[in-house]
Amino acid sequence: MLSLPAELTHNQATACLAQLAAGVASEPSPVVVNAAGLQRFDSSALAVLLELRRRCLRDGKTLVVQGFPAHLGDLAALYGIEGLLPRS
Repeated sequence: MLSLPAELTHNQATACLAQLAAGVASEPSPVVVNAAGLQRFDSSALAVLLELRRRCLRDGKTLVVQGFPAHLGDLAALYGIEGLLPRS
């Protein structure tokens, strides 16, 4: 299982994506990302998850987000992408 950090804003997005993407290869499908620890974030968190989803799909895997914070769900709904980020 991969995990999002406590803080994921524009400043951390590139490094976070690199770390998560490196872990995708060793994860079985579905690739589970734990977002429960996410406390401070902006829409960059969604961008990271969407790019991670793209990379999973490229590798023939699916992505599931666990512990999705309510506010992140609100942002996903606002942008109309909630269906692209399945939750468990």
